[in-house]
Amino acid sequence: MAMQMQLEANADTSVEEESFGPQPISRLEQCGINANDVKKLEEAGFHTVEAVAYAPKKELINIKGISEAKADKILAEAAKLVPMGFTTATEFHQRRSEIIQITTGSKELDKLLQGGIETGSITEMFGEFRTGKTQICHTLAVTCQLPIDRGGGEGKAMYIDTEGTFRPERLLAVAERYGLSGSDVLDNVAYARAFNTDHQTQLLYQASAMMVESRCVLGWL
Repeated sequence: MAMQMQLEANADTSVEEESFGPQPISRLEQCGINANDVKKLEEAGFHTVEAVAYAPKKELINIKGISEAKADKILAEAAKLVPMGFTTATEFHQRRSEIIQITTGSKELDKLLQGGIETGSITEMFGEFRTGKTQICHTLAVTCQLPIDRGGGEGKAMYIDTEGTFRPERLLAVAERYGLSGSDVLDNVAYARAFNTDHQTQLLYQASAMMVESRCVLGWL
């Protein structure tokens, strides 16, 4: 009986993750899309059903081996899995309520951001040299690992460093402030140094694949 309850709980968790997280592109195979065509999409940088659904047909046709007819079928199946039409304000409000807000570590800054950094969106920080932008990113790499009731997202972080300013010691200091294990915090941050714009683009493709496989709630560039 206990084993049955555990299996049911695991199944519920799986359904919940599929409903609220990005769907791996392999889902298209269940909809009748050829496995070889799915592989071609992955090689072109498409790792989620959402990425395919939001792409213009022209972009899919440019992939070697994907004809216009195949592109039409792929987009049609992706659209069945990703709602892209009209919805009610009530349903949209419900989806908005699922957004997690990550604390920046500063109550005043969180107040300005109306709660913190939102998941599922892009937040841009800019300003003069040495005004705290990098420090905020280091702090968020730790706070996103906190429990949700403490302003976190119970997830992992991804950090693409374009200036060579990433310092693990900063993460350890923030982890100590929040009473977290330093080694666990470091293990939950995927780091890469981007050396040029082409390399940066390659890293973004890799990041897309990695974020589908794990609960990565925040990423920095």
